Amino acid sequence: MSNINIKITRIELIKTKSSIKVARKGLNLLKMKRSSLVMAFLDLARQIEAMKEDMRNSIDRAMNSNRMADISLGSIVFDRIAYEQANRTAVVSSRNIMGVKIPNIELGSTKMTTSEEYLPLYAVDVIHAYNNLLNMLIEVAAKESALKEILYEIEKLNRRSNAIEHVSIPALVYKAKYIQARLEDMERDQTVSLKFIKGKLDEYKEPA
Repeated sequence: MSNINIKITRIELIKTKSSIKVARKGLNLLKMKRSSLVMAFLDLARQIEAMKEDMRNSIDRAMNSNRMADISLGSIVFDRIAYEQANRTAVVSSRNIMGVKIPNIELGSTKMTTSEEYLPLYAVDVIHAYNNLLNMLIEVAAKESALKEILYEIEKLNRRSNAIEHVSIPALVYKAKYIQARLEDMERDQTVSLKFIKGKLDEYKEPA
């Protein structure tokens, strides 16, 4: 910061001290928000890890059901039943966590073109297994997307808080100290000048 551009006035000192308080308050708020997001990030990461373990088990169940149905029904019948199943629809929205927009994906309900009571048991098992797996895949994908958004916001908060803590506040503190020191120098100079003038006036004062 160039000292040339600093106004040496008491009003400027008051403004600078006020700016320091505002900057420190803002820094505390940023750090609180960052801590909350870090906790949300860790919680979400634990959820994803647990879901991935469940998803691995669901994949095994779906593949086993698929093999049993293929063996029992034959590939032609099995493919026909799979082709006849209605496509799933999804609704994408967002929710807010500490100012961060998190994607939210909701799958529509499954509507089979053929009632379950008319389908072979193995086919029904496969349909339920893969629908369950699809639900889990969508949920994990949404949570991982949310994880990336939260991480990006944490990095932004880190940059902002570092800039305030290590650049803005030190510059303001330096400015306040500089103004304070210059004002004190000016007051001392003024006091010395007044004493000098008073001394000169006393010299010229006529004896009583």
